[in-house]
Amino acid sequence: MKPKRKVKFIGYSAAVPIEERCEYRMLAKHFDLDLSGAPDYLIDGGMTSEHVRYDGAVKIQMIGENSAPDFNAFDYAVGFDHLEFGDRYLRCPLFVKYRSFSGIADRFRGMTDRQLLERKFCSFVVSNSRFGDPLRRRFFERLSRYQSVDSGGRWLNNLGGPVADKLEFCRGYKFNIAFENSAHPGYTTEKVMEAFAAGTLPIYYGDPQVAEYFNPAAMVRVLDETDIERAVAEIIRLDQNDEEYLTRLRTPCMAPGAAERLSNSLEEFLLRIFTRPYAQAKRRAQYGYQAMQRDYVRKRYRLERLISVAKRMLPL
Repeated sequence: MKPKRKVKFIGYSAAVPIEERCEYRMLAKHFDLDLSGAPDYLIDGGMTSEHVRYDGAVKIQMIGENSAPDFNAFDYAVGFDHLEFGDRYLRCPLFVKYRSFSGIADRFRGMTDRQLLERKFCSFVVSNSRFGDPLRRRFFERLSRYQSVDSGGRWLNNLGGPVADKLEFCRGYKFNIAFENSAHPGYTTEKVMEAFAAGTLPIYYGDPQVAEYFNPAAMVRVLDETDIERAVAEIIRLDQNDEEYLTRLRTPCMAPGAAERLSNSLEEFLLRIFTRPYAQAKRRAQYGYQAMQRDYVRKRYRLERLISVAKRMLPL
């Protein structure tokens, strides 16, 4: 019989049920997870500030964007930055949590060279652009001057609406623009991984240290604003040279040993937290300046909620 743990998951998109999330599936292999009532453990996906309501729990921050961990508010964090913080931090890029990560090994799914070459030119799928690097739009527009780039996300959509399945959509194209929201050391999200998993050739801008996990020789890299024209010329050359394109496409995409290093790291990190005695799992300072900072954040959260309620109640 598995030991019981009272857990709450907050700050995640409602589009994916909690039971299908990587973190849940990993923990459910070892524990009977009780998602009702007051939690002993809180796992926060970062999309809200609701975590302030659960300061009594052991709090784990799951960082999905280019944001530094907050060890004043959380006992533990999983993020992108190259940090050392005792047993409280794990560097684990976001793409590790995606089911499609395991599909990289079978990314071409038996497609012949002819089928790979007869695909459409280039795909682009972006929905959240609020804080994105403007270089992404400039590159999309520049490459579209060579051939039309099909944009299947909610942003810059030119297909009449967003596509239902990103990977299936990208499988129908020779190239995919896989730009991060920003370029920051360690910040490698699912974007380049999903391009590889879809069997297309990524055009990548983002983590300058992407070679830690992915093979730069298996993609077209855009280094910065001044590199756009060189990258477009490379894409045109590959698009017009079938043999060179296929050689690049079939180049091994993972850095040597990267998949093995990543496969068990997150599960092991979570298990260390959930198996140690509960009182010993807490890492935040309970008093002093950290407590004062948490109190300030709680008050701000309550004020923001009051303002939100007041706006809904006020007549137009």
